[in-house]
Amino acid sequence: MPRISEEERATRREQILDAAMRCVAREGFHKTSMAHVIRESGLSAGAVYGYFRSKEEIIGAVADRAMDIVGPAIGKAISQSPAPRPTEIIHLVTHAIVRQTEEAEVDITRVAVSAWAEAARDEAVRATAAEKIGGFRSLYADVLRRGQEAGDVDPAVDAEHAAQALFAFMPGFMLQRLIFDDITPETYVEGIKALGVR
Repeated sequence: MPRISEEERATRREQILDAAMRCVAREGFHKTSMAHVIRESGLSAGAVYGYFRSKEEIIGAVADRAMDIVGPAIGKAISQSPAPRPTEIIHLVTHAIVRQTEEAEVDITRVAVSAWAEAARDEAVRATAAEKIGGFRSLYADVLRRGQEAGDVDPAVDAEHAAQALFAFMPGFMLQRLIFDDITPETYVEGIKALGVR
C-alpha cells in the first residue's frame, strides 16, 4: 500500500476535524460519537482512528481549533499603532467573530461555547482552554500597557486584571449572539461605552 505524503496526511486530518466540527456544532460534545465523526467524514473507521485514537483526542483537537476563533483579530489589535483602546479591541474582535461565523461552513461560536462548557468537566480540554485564554489575556495586557503609555488607559489600572475583564466581553458576545438576534458589534460596543469603558 503506497505511503501518503505529509501534505495528504495534513489534508486528511483537517477533513476529519472539519467533520467533527460539524458534528459538535449540531450535537455538542456529549452527543457526538466516533461513529458520527466517521460517517460525517466519509472515511473508513480505520482511516479516522489512524489520526485520532479516541473521541477524547478529537475533542481536544476540536476545542483547540474552536478557541483560536479570535486569535487573528487579537493579533491585528496588538499590532496597531497607536495601541487601540479597549472598546476598539472589542469592536475588532466582535467583527472578526461575526465574519468567521458568516464565512465558515460551521458556526464556530457554537463549537467554542461547547468547548468552554466541556472545559468545566474534562481536564485535557480545561488545560487547552487555560493555555489559549491565558495567551489571549497576555496579549490584551500588553495592548493595555501600551495604552497606558499613550495616556489612553488609566496608569493606575492593573493591566493583568483589566485583561481578565476585557477577555470576558468576547464569550459574552458569542453566547448572546447564539441566543438573541438583536446583538451586533455596534450595539455591543455602544453598550460598553455607555458603562464608561473607553
